[in-house]
Amino acid sequence: MVTTGLILLVAIAILGWGYRRALPYGHPGLLAWLQSVVLMAPWLLFFGLAALGVGLNLAAVLALLLLSTGIYIYLGRRLRTLAQTSPKPVLGTLPDPDAAAPTDQVTTAPAPAPAEIAIPAADLAQIEGIFGLDTYFRTETIAYDQGAIFRGNLRGQPAQTQAELSRLLTDRLGDRYRLFLVENQDQRPTVVVLPASLDPIKTTPMQWAIAGGLGIISVFTGLEAGALLQGFDLLQTPSHWPDSLPFLGGLLVILFSHEAGHWLLARRHRVRLSPPFVIPAWQIGSFGSLTRFEALLPHRTSLFDIAFAGPALGGLVSLIMLMVGLVLSHPGSPFQLPVAFFQGSVLVGTLARVVLGEALQAPLVDVHPLSIYGWLGLLITALNLMPAGRLDGGRVVQAIYGRKIAGRTTIVTLILLALVSLANPLALYWAALIVVLQRNLERPCLDDLTEPDDTRAALGLLVLFLALAVLMPLSPSLAGRLGIGG
Repeated sequence: MVTTGLILLVAIAILGWGYRRALPYGHPGLLAWLQSVVLMAPWLLFFGLAALGVGLNLAAVLALLLLSTGIYIYLGRRLRTLAQTSPKPVLGTLPDPDAAAPTDQVTTAPAPAPAEIAIPAADLAQIEGIFGLDTYFRTETIAYDQGAIFRGNLRGQPAQTQAELSRLLTDRLGDRYRLFLVENQDQRPTVVVLPASLDPIKTTPMQWAIAGGLGIISVFTGLEAGALLQGFDLLQTPSHWPDSLPFLGGLLVILFSHEAGHWLLARRHRVRLSPPFVIPAWQIGSFGSLTRFEALLPHRTSLFDIAFAGPALGGLVSLIMLMVGLVLSHPGSPFQLPVAFFQGSVLVGTLARVVLGEALQAPLVDVHPLSIYGWLGLLITALNLMPAGRLDGGRVVQAIYGRKIAGRTTIVTLILLALVSLANPLALYWAALIVVLQRNLERPCLDDLTEPDDTRAALGLLVLFLALAVLMPLSPSLAGRLGIGG
C-alpha cells in the first residue's frame, strides 16, 4: 500500500509538472496535457481506490479504459484541428508538410486568401532558386509556421539531394535556414525550410541544476537499494552506508557505460546531447536516464546509431557482469535469492540454468553480487528499450521504420503497460513517465527519407527482442521444464 501511495504521488507530481510545462504553449499545450490526464486517470483512480482498500472489478476497469480512450481520441481530433489553424507548431514539433498554412481570421470571402509566407521575399527568392531539374523540381510553395513547404518531385537520391540543396542554401543565405527532406501524408518526398532560430535549444542553467539534483538523489537511492538488498534500512542505520558502496559502484558503472555509448556515437555524428537526467528508483537505485538531442540529426542512421549505442554498451557490460557473477556463484556466496527471482525473466532464467544447473531447484540460490548487478543492469537497459516515444527503443523504431510505425508502437506500448499495471504498479510509473515526458517522437532528421542499412535494422530487432526476453517472465510450465524451481 505504501508503494502504491508513493507511485500515486509521483504520478500526480508529474502531471503537475506537465501542466506548468504546457502553459507556455497556450490552448494546444493544455489540450496535449489533458490527453495525458485522460490516459492516466483510470489508473490513478484504480490504484487510489486500491490504496484505500476499495477494489474495482474487471468490468469497471474496462469501462474506465473505454471512456478514457474515447475522450483521448476526441481531444486528439481537437488538437489536430487546432494545429491546422495555428500559426505555430504544437509542442515544438514539425507539423504535417501537407497542412495548409493558417489564416488569422475567418472572413466572409468564399475562400480564404493564402497565408503570407514568413520568410522575407528576398530570402524566399534565393531559396526557390536552389531547386533544379536534377535534384528537386519545385511545383508549389506553401506558408508553414516561420518557414515554408516546397512541394515538388524528387529527381535524385534523397541523401545526395538533401546534401546538395543544403549546400546551395548555405552558399546563398549562410547559416540562417535549415532544409529538411521529409515524407508527407501521401508518402511523397517534400522539402521544408525553417529558420535556424527553431533549432533545438541548449540546456538551460536550471535544467543543469535539475540534472545535478537528480544525480544526487540517485546516489542516495542507489545506496538505499544496496542496503535493502542486504536486509537493512539505510535511513534507520546510516552508519552502515559503506556496506552499500559496492552496489552503488555497480549501478554507476552500468549507468556510465550506457551514457558513454550515447556520447561516443553522438560525437562521431557531431550531434550535441543534453546532460543525462537520471531517474531515481527506490527499488533498484535508478531506472536509467533521459537524454535530449540539442542539435538537428543529419539522417536516420545517426538517430539509430546514437539511440542504439547506449543500450548496446550498457547491456553488454550488464551481461558480462551477470555471466561472471553466475560463474563465481557457489554454495556459501554472499547473497541468497529466492528461486522465483530467476523465474522473473526468460533471458536471466535461461542463462542461470545453463551456468548454475541443479542449484536452481532449491528454494534459495547462493549467488555472487555481480550476478545481481548484471541482472539489474539488464532490467534498466530493457526498460529504456521499450519502443515508445523518445525512449531509446522508440528512437530505434523511428530510425528503422519511420515516424508512423514509431507512433503506433508507442500507443501499443502504453496499452500494454496499462494492462501490466493491474498486476505490477511499477508499470504505471513507466506509463506516466512516457506519457508526460517521452511520448512525443523525435523531430524529423534533415534527411528523413534515407533508411538505415539492413545490418542496423537487424541489430535493432535483436536488441528489441533481447529486451523483451529480459522483461518477460517464465511461465510456470516452462520454468518447470527448464528445472527452475522445485
